[in-house]
Amino acid sequence: MTEAKGKVYLVGAGPGDVAYLTVKAYHLLGQAQVLVYDALVDDQLLDCVPLDCLKIDVGKRGGKPSTPQAEINQLLVKYCQENQQVVRLKSGDPFIFGRCTAEIEALQKSDCEFEVVPGISSALAAPLLAGIPLTDTVLSRCFAVLTAHEPEALDWEALSRLETLVILMGGRHLPEIVHQLVRHGRSRLTPIAIIRWAGTPHQQIWTAQLGDILEQTAGLSLSPVVIVIGEVVGLRNYLQPKKIVKIPSLEIMSSNHSPSSQFPLANKTILVTRSLGQSNQFSDRLTALGAKVIEMPTLEITAPSSWADLDQAIANLLDFHWLILTSVNGVDYFFARLNAQGKDIRALAGVKIAVVGEKTAQSLKQRYIQPDFIPPEFVADSLLASFPEELSGKKVLFPRVESGGREILVKELTAKGAEVIEVAAYQSCCPSSIPDSAKLALQNHTVDIITFASSKTVQFFYQLAQRIFPQKAVANELESVCIASIGPQTSKTCRALFGRVDVEAEEYTLDGLTQALIRNSYLDFARQPNS
Repeated sequence: MTEAKGKVYLVGAGPGDVAYLTVKAYHLLGQAQVLVYDALVDDQLLDCVPLDCLKIDVGKRGGKPSTPQAEINQLLVKYCQENQQVVRLKSGDPFIFGRCTAEIEALQKSDCEFEVVPGISSALAAPLLAGIPLTDTVLSRCFAVLTAHEPEALDWEALSRLETLVILMGGRHLPEIVHQLVRHGRSRLTPIAIIRWAGTPHQQIWTAQLGDILEQTAGLSLSPVVIVIGEVVGLRNYLQPKKIVKIPSLEIMSSNHSPSSQFPLANKTILVTRSLGQSNQFSDRLTALGAKVIEMPTLEITAPSSWADLDQAIANLLDFHWLILTSVNGVDYFFARLNAQGKDIRALAGVKIAVVGEKTAQSLKQRYIQPDFIPPEFVADSLLASFPEELSGKKVLFPRVESGGREILVKELTAKGAEVIEVAAYQSCCPSSIPDSAKLALQNHTVDIITFASSKTVQFFYQLAQRIFPQKAVANELESVCIASIGPQTSKTCRALFGRVDVEAEEYTLDGLTQALIRNSYLDFARQPNS
């Protein structure tokens, strides 16, 4: 989208997850100036647009308030005529029950340039992701896709004779669908599958026969769902791949036969607070275990206000006995500055290195450096309790965050007789913006769990949450949310700001936090009394 003239792109968002977005759609989102999107579009897609993109939610979900179609048409024309690049994002494929006709006619009438970009329809994706083939050489030589939004308008006599039916927007009319098919000769023993939230970590599937599906789904909210009716539904029992989800010290064998229980974190929405630009391996791990993950950067790492002290320390490295590194950020910024000064790891030949944290040790090893000392537990207290030599008279270099670092560690090292030289290696601050997906999830109270991997992420999240909930008590707004902490220091900050912590990792790593969530998943994350 490099032309100055305005243009409207009617884009298919696919069934949900950003992984099923087409490459062209992803490219267009990345350059959109205005985004007009439907309610069924997954929140993660909203993070694909530039920060200054204008986002307009127009609803378009059955039974919920929506912007009238005429107003949507006017929005598209208005912003196009203002020479904006507009993405009209629709769930699935724009031309499959996407109601594009009225929008295209309005654009044509106003001489606005437009383009339709296909997406993967849930009518095709949902059965596939549930392990149901829509065609089979014996059981299904054809299939029909229909909307049950107005069941009275359908030719049920003709539909009942087709081998396979795929029904969209039929959740609220399931009793009528069953009634009409049986009434027109379809056997009550015909297999049926109902697939809710296809293509997302929340995906759930119910399979039964026409005669008993209403009993099985009684009282459930069946929206949004895709309904598949036909003998091919029975094939999913034979076509499902077994999946092995692995994390350290844990292996879960599963299949898609019972999506609500296949993964321990299924149906949980987890808000991951992390550093801006940090690796998303933790989020990927939670997603693989069934969770819907929303990322909310709460920590921005930047260079310190001055390099002077660190540069001086690097120039005099041979004066130090020990170098202590307590975070991956400390490692990254220290060695970046070492290289900037024209030095490499040989400059550390006479200096011993102690680290706190498994990730910190791994970061060093990636630079082909083996730490001289890693405490048995991943906390500063363990470093002091089991330090391998007498510290009296030793000179220790401690590159750390510019403010709010480990004052207790410095105090204890000094008490043991060490001369500690603290230098600012990096700075951490609160991000200026909040992703829309995180803000909306918190405001709508759809978050089940919030994870914290450091005290700073707790503090900065609290600051951001005060902006999300002005004039309200943050702790009260998070009353039903599970607070999950990576370790004791982080838990201490959680208790100070939220009055509680619900889950704490036994091993103070992201893997340990993941395992703690899994161990507590059977409790449905009901808050436990604090000690």
